[in-house]
Amino acid sequence: QVRLVESGGGLAQAGGSLRLSCAATGFTFSDYTMGWFRQAPGKERQFVGVIDYTGGDTWYADSVKGRFTISRDNAKSTVDLQMNRLSPEDSADYYCAAAALAKIRPRGDASGTYDYWGQGTRVTVSS
Repeated sequence: QVRLVESGGGLAQAGGSLRLSCAATGFTFSDYTMGWFRQAPGKERQFVGVIDYTGGDTWYADSVKGRFTISRDNAKSTVDLQMNRLSPEDSADYYCAAAALAKIRPRGDASGTYDYWGQGTRVTVSS
């Protein structure tokens, strides 16, 4: 059974940092590209970033570039999202997702590309 479980969400102050983690089971993690998406209340799900199956290529949304970093540990089947210089606009439910993609471009930013999704973890940034 495929499972993606996010953790690490919570409350942060503007300018602060949080680190989200996603633990994967039930599939060959090292074969899958991993993405992070977020959804704020009343808004559509938004691409945050993606890392290829090797960990050697990443792609970020312009809104988080330079502040957020994705990393993965294929031995542990985990993918992390380090979020720095948080702002209230980053408040959302954050989801990790897995896609059977060989290359993250051009489709790595599209939610429809992804095969498996976690349940999400909530991030709230106060001003």
